[in-house]
Amino acid sequence: MAWPLWWHWQLEITGHVERRMQSRNFTEIDLRHMLQHAIRYRSDVSPGRWIVETRLRDQQWQVIVEPDPERRQLVVITAYPTMDR
Repeated sequence: MAWPLWWHWQLEITGHVERRMQSRNFTEIDLRHMLQHAIRYRSDVSPGRWIVETRLRDQQWQVIVEPDPERRQLVVITAYPTMDR
């Protein structure tokens, strides 16, 4: 799979995802690892956002990101585990 140019931009971690880290049992290091080992991505229902499919600790996760072209940053909106298909 070819990744878009914004895939290599610097990450911005939002306050929303920071608040979810404790309740969903992951760290910023885990988040960066998930993104480095992403499987695929697809457009989200919210325009301009993307769903990144990945894994952490043998569980499937989705990370929602939104590229910010003006600042050339990839904004991480949230991350959550999903049911394995």
